[in-house]
Amino acid sequence: MTTCNENNIYYLPRLRECQSVFLDRTHAGRCITDMIKESDAVVLGIPAGGIPVAAVVARALGLSLDVAVVSKITLPWNTEAGYGAVAFDGSLLLNEALIVRSGLSRDQVQAGIDKTRIKVTERVRRLRGGKPMSELSAKTVIVVDDGLASGYTMQVAIEALARCGVGRMIVAVPTGHAAAVEKIARQVHALYCPNIRSAPRFAVADAYENWTDVSESEAETILKAVDTVPPAETPV
Repeated sequence: MTTCNENNIYYLPRLRECQSVFLDRTHAGRCITDMIKESDAVVLGIPAGGIPVAAVVARALGLSLDVAVVSKITLPWNTEAGYGAVAFDGSLLLNEALIVRSGLSRDQVQAGIDKTRIKVTERVRRLRGGKPMSELSAKTVIVVDDGLASGYTMQVAIEALARCGVGRMIVAVPTGHAAAVEKIARQVHALYCPNIRSAPRFAVADAYENWTDVSESEAETILKAVDTVPPAETPV
């Protein structure tokens, strides 16, 4: 049974604090789909890992799928950790506290920002194939990723989407750290996260039995397939 707390966070109590609860991103997408009751919205996947999850949600609910291209700004010595993120409109969000703790110089920070902006521009070109972004003004959007760790990537995405004039903003992620979930939930109309964990050490991958990185080419293939396959009649 789905539970909703006072902050419009929808989760599954039986999955609270658990690990290895999803077989893969497809299974995770199905789990989210069972929780969401929206019939008029645009699903926006955050590449690359959020695209397989978003594709399942969009097809099962019979909704259109688009991408909200964002990318984290990674530490020079650890590409899994980021000190900020850049959105599709060029805007950025920095984790100043982490920058200080990491001892990054301003030159290193700026180099990371410049590199990530180039990456985002290339992602937009590749994943959109020259097509403009869906018209989002006053519409309900469901922003989907494969997990929520620090929340910076999702944060920069929802801020950029707010500038697009969206109506209702919904976030859907299979797994998330409690602190990040609560922070993001305060800024959107609803947040769906079946697997919430609060341990100090958190990794999105720990929620999945089978975890692999999603390549740009895989994300591109999934998006093209969704464009050509009719939506399922009922959620799976």
